[in-house]
Amino acid sequence: MTERVLEPGSTLGVLGGGQLGAMFTGAAHRMGYQVAVWDPDADAPAHRLATHSCTAPFSDLGARDRFASLVDAVTLEWENVPAELCEWLEMRRPMRPTGAVLKILQDRIEQKQYLLSRHLSVPAFAIVESASQLVSAVDRLGLPAVCKTAKSGYDGKGQWLLRKPSDVHELEHILGTVKSGQRWILEQFIEYVRELSVLVVRSECGASCVYPVVENRHELGILRETRVPAAIPLDVAEQATELSKRAVTALQGVGVFCVELFQTNDGSLLINEIAPRPHNSGHYTLDVCTVSQFEQQVRVTCGLPLGETRLLSPAVMVNLIGEEVGSVTSREGSYALYSTAGAVLHLYGKRMIRPGRKMGHVTFTAPQVATAAETARQFIARVRRPA
Repeated sequence: MTERVLEPGSTLGVLGGGQLGAMFTGAAHRMGYQVAVWDPDADAPAHRLATHSCTAPFSDLGARDRFASLVDAVTLEWENVPAELCEWLEMRRPMRPTGAVLKILQDRIEQKQYLLSRHLSVPAFAIVESASQLVSAVDRLGLPAVCKTAKSGYDGKGQWLLRKPSDVHELEHILGTVKSGQRWILEQFIEYVRELSVLVVRSECGASCVYPVVENRHELGILRETRVPAAIPLDVAEQATELSKRAVTALQGVGVFCVELFQTNDGSLLINEIAPRPHNSGHYTLDVCTVSQFEQQVRVTCGLPLGETRLLSPAVMVNLIGEEVGSVTSREGSYALYSTAGAVLHLYGKRMIRPGRKMGHVTFTAPQVATAAETARQFIARVRRPA
């Protein structure tokens, strides 16, 4: 099957203008495409790179018409855009991924139920539709458990770890103050050996390519670092790759997807969540892969052949969170970073610094991943050091 190809000079629309949208825009410009960014936040970084910029609310019907008239195809950088908007757009322009896929993945309950129905392994879970249902859900799953909002929530927001009965009673009170119609998912807490993720790129005609399996480490629900390749046996890497490909194929997804996995103590793999877009854990591809995840997103959106996913060097990616960005923008900090062999800095251009906000990242490359990891460890210790 041959896909319709959008030639350079075409205009690509992206819903969301954060750092992922900015990186997509940069890749598209390099490949000769124009980009229309739609993000209601006028200060979103991608607006400053866009050929066309829209800051109207996503609910603005006039803006929908204007945006659709500007673009030749549409993609997204954030899964929490209205699925209804995506469905409306795809009736007029190619949409990668589709609104149907987005509807499944932007609701954690729908996502888990869908994956389970396709015989894909996920943690045990229960649906919580009111505060009164929380206790019975905990009784079924046991403690510890994790409660998450069904929709929205990222970087640990909208999530509660329940270890003891008092945690359950406290959360029951919190949920009782929320307006009706809100849903949550309670998941069995997984005692994992490591967190892994896999980038899967799938085209409209069903062709796919997969990046190397990476290992992630989080702090307070926020990704702290990603190591590539993951320090896992070949058979585990093969299982993770196959499970991730099966999940994206089951969704009939078209675009770039990140499948987040838990490797449990008994060696099995469970799907935690799937993101229908480029992912923070894939930022290393900008510096150590022949084709980055953002170029792949451009290729899929335009109907171009998928690129190779060859890893050119081991690497460790470290996020710069909140005030940590000052450690690389001061005179001493920037000198120290640029004196570090193999260090590549990416700043996102966000003007407002907030606790927990991702302000940039640094990729450390080296001939061996252990060397890159040690350099990253020293860097993290330095950025955490009190002034």
